[in-house]
Amino acid sequence: MPQKSFKQSKILTGAGGVAIAYERVNGTLPGIMFLGGFMSNMQGKKATAMEEYCRTNGHAFVRFDYRGHGESSGKISEGTIGSWLSDALLIFDDCTEGPQILIGSSMGGWIMLLLALARPKKIRGLIGIAAAPDFTEDLLWGRFDSAVRAKLEKDGVYYEKTDYGNEPYLITKDLIEEGRKHLLLRRKIKINHPVRLLHGMGDESVPWMTAYKLSEKIGSEDVRIVLIKDGDHSLSRDEDIHCLQITLKELLAKD
Repeated sequence: MPQKSFKQSKILTGAGGVAIAYERVNGTLPGIMFLGGFMSNMQGKKATAMEEYCRTNGHAFVRFDYRGHGESSGKISEGTIGSWLSDALLIFDDCTEGPQILIGSSMGGWIMLLLALARPKKIRGLIGIAAAPDFTEDLLWGRFDSAVRAKLEKDGVYYEKTDYGNEPYLITKDLIEEGRKHLLLRRKIKINHPVRLLHGMGDESVPWMTAYKLSEKIGSEDVRIVLIKDGDHSLSRDEDIHCLQITLKELLAKD
């Protein structure tokens, strides 16, 4: 019988004294940790839907906000892949125990992979939702024209229009340059756990071919790609959430 669960909302102090907000549900193992995307927060539809799924099925679950996001303190303009990874590691180390399944959305898919490389013995499996490893280099810097690159070099910041939210994406020179320390698609990724990659073929932010590139780099033989033909980048429709739940259920059932 599933262990009765209850939710705790707390704050942890991260590097530089930044307050990192998280919400946790106690339950049976393996636990599930949700990692959100760039300029998203833990109150998003996917994160809350997965919490509800875990609460209903008695599994431990945690979601959180990176520094500069949602309820956490700090400025997003000062964030980098490395600092957001440190936030994820803080939550992982302090708020989880035993084996974990990581679910990473967009940028969270990149952080998820980096976290799995840092804590391999505690990982049961990974689920990427439009996972975007190396996006700072390949999807931002790599497609910026000379004018945008010059603006970044001069001002240190560029505002990128987006269809996902009311505010433009705030891209900094530090985000681009620091991101180069964490690039993954240029080498073999030494992850040997089951990996599932969900991607919408209508994704205009992260090309669905990224899932294939990632699957080729991951060391595990147990990697599957689920393409949703009419899905966009967010994959937040009810049918997308259902697909995610089925994927998680399958991983939870694996020995």
